[in-house]
Amino acid sequence: MFKTLITGCTGFVGSNLISYLQKQAGYEITGVSRNVDASHGALPAGISLIAYPDLLQETSAGWNSYIHLAGMAHDVKGTSEDEAYFEVNFELTKQVFQRFLQDEEAGTFVILSSMKAVADKPEGVVGEDMAPQPATAYGKSKLMAEEYVLEHEREGKRVFVLRPCMIHGPGNKGNLNLLYALIRRGIPWPLGSFDNRRSFLSIDNLNFVIHEILSGRLSPGVYHVCDDEPLSTNELVSLIAKTTEKSGRILSTPKWLIHSIAKAGHVLPLPLDQERLQKLTESYVVSNAKLKKALGKELPVNVRDGLTRTFRSFND
Repeated sequence: MFKTLITGCTGFVGSNLISYLQKQAGYEITGVSRNVDASHGALPAGISLIAYPDLLQETSAGWNSYIHLAGMAHDVKGTSEDEAYFEVNFELTKQVFQRFLQDEEAGTFVILSSMKAVADKPEGVVGEDMAPQPATAYGKSKLMAEEYVLEHEREGKRVFVLRPCMIHGPGNKGNLNLLYALIRRGIPWPLGSFDNRRSFLSIDNLNFVIHEILSGRLSPGVYHVCDDEPLSTNELVSLIAKTTEKSGRILSTPKWLIHSIAKAGHVLPLPLDQERLQKLTESYVVSNAKLKKALGKELPVNVRDGLTRTFRSFND
């Protein structure tokens, strides 16, 4: 029996992971929540729930594995205070990890970090050998949490740091939903002259990797987690068009004109400004070579099938 504790159990990743593990044999899952009463209705039947204060005070729960998913997400609008990131992403991780170290029966600790702990705007493909240089409070708080758990690892305890790129799947709206809505309305994509590539991560592949870890089939360490193939935004537009049976027209508008419009978007109520243009056209390619070698097998979902499933869910 895999007695597994999961923090952040009601979030997108947590709820999907719990559903995935329940379909596997031999899992007994306990979720940790800030609001236990509200969380009961958000989780499948059969999941025990405890509050964070009870977790930190408990001394003999006997979980085999801790999966620490809780954290403060990256605020792309820049309205969050820096201190809030360090309080949630670093201090809370310290507390949960110390509880793990005290649990004599617990042997595996998995922390979900972020590629932003490595770099915000990398040049070239990002592998685990790249020296981390986070530029934001979010990335810095994630890196501090990574360093803490790795520095305090003890003999007999297995510690895994997972750095996912953009996670997608049914139920996750985010930026992909905005692009989907544009194409579904039949509006031409005007940024075809920009050539970029991004890595993505299907929630099914992330669940698979965590299950492999809990089953003892991976060695401890830091892993970048992504689907095998990066895609350009133009390829995303074509995939959405195929999914929605829309035309998905791509216009190669001159870059100088797009940049002029984006610059004007800072003073005029336009749908495009320089910050949004950067996010739509920047590249972020991640290597999963270390993970694939450790697994010794293929990830179950390829990027196009995973994204198609995500896009189809937007109409559900």
